[in-house]
Amino acid sequence: MSITPGRLRALTRHRLFWPLALLAGLLLVAVADNPSFFSVRVQGGHLYGNLIDILRLSAPLALIALGMTLVIALKGIDLSVGAVVAIGGAVACTEISQLADQGSASGVVLAVGAALGLCLLAGLWNGFLVAYVGIQPIIATLILMVAGRGVAQMVTDGQIVTVSSSPYHLIGGGYLFGLPFSALTAGAVLGLVALLVRRSALGVLVESVGGNAEASRLAGIKSRGLTLGVYAFSGLCAGAAGLMISSNIAGADGNNAGLWIELDAIFAVVIGGTALTGGRFYLGGTLVGVLVIQTLTTVVLSLGVPPETTLVFKACVVTAVCLLQSPAFRHAVTSRLRRAGSRPPGASSTHIEKPEHEHEPDPTEPTPREVQNT
Repeated sequence: MSITPGRLRALTRHRLFWPLALLAGLLLVAVADNPSFFSVRVQGGHLYGNLIDILRLSAPLALIALGMTLVIALKGIDLSVGAVVAIGGAVACTEISQLADQGSASGVVLAVGAALGLCLLAGLWNGFLVAYVGIQPIIATLILMVAGRGVAQMVTDGQIVTVSSSPYHLIGGGYLFGLPFSALTAGAVLGLVALLVRRSALGVLVESVGGNAEASRLAGIKSRGLTLGVYAFSGLCAGAAGLMISSNIAGADGNNAGLWIELDAIFAVVIGGTALTGGRFYLGGTLVGVLVIQTLTTVVLSLGVPPETTLVFKACVVTAVCLLQSPAFRHAVTSRLRRAGSRPPGASSTHIEKPEHEHEPDPTEPTPREVQNT
């Protein structure tokens, strides 16, 4: 079946067209540099390869971006997720390091529960400041962004806490059924949340409060409780991501863990098509945005580009995708190209031809006002 110009135009206007095109372009660049980039091998019953690494490393960001999507849908923002990541890893690793047997599954479960509980409280604190105190979301979460990093360093006494625990290593670096356990966990959480918000009224409530909070209040929606719950969920997701990150490196660094990951999460949400003005949100688009961010990082590193320049590439990519997704920008570009294509060859864009009946006035001829006066 041939693709008509109308269908092609409709396809390019889809919110996921340009993110998917960018993802495909990044993969093509990676294959051009390394022909075996797509190769996947089985070793010890586990799958290994660049694509598997992308799935494994993108799992923490996927969890954080999932919570961030719902927060942004409420017309909010959560800048504290990076600090909450540090808190979660610091609490879990500190508790495990004090166990007599770090391989004890029950001890690891208690440590993980304590870390997730504290991160849940951090999210509730953000929601309380936003929903009940009335502080702007960017300020309320900025408070915990600063203080949370200090809390993480207080928990670890300013040191990097290392652990050697097989049960804890499973969270971020283990495998299940041959696939990374972290990727399976992130996929399960994403599927559960998608089922909850799309098969119940919860998604509609979130979009209505984010679209028009006053109208939602007049309609009887308890927006305060909803806001509190969404921020609590964001904190819980950040805590789970902190467990994955610290488990993968077998240690907790309160100063650097989760640093700037809140920006990656916001980038992923924006690339996925969710507007920062609140309202409609797209979990599938957020997942595509996460894959774009992690694939970009992997490709940049595989090309031998210095890691410190990765942020520059991310900024350029996000800018390009946002411009391509903007209807106003696409309309301006296509209009300019259409005018340039319809202009006669050699004609200047600033030259305006005058009609034949128009001519320069003769200063010797009387003007109509002078004729009338005479």
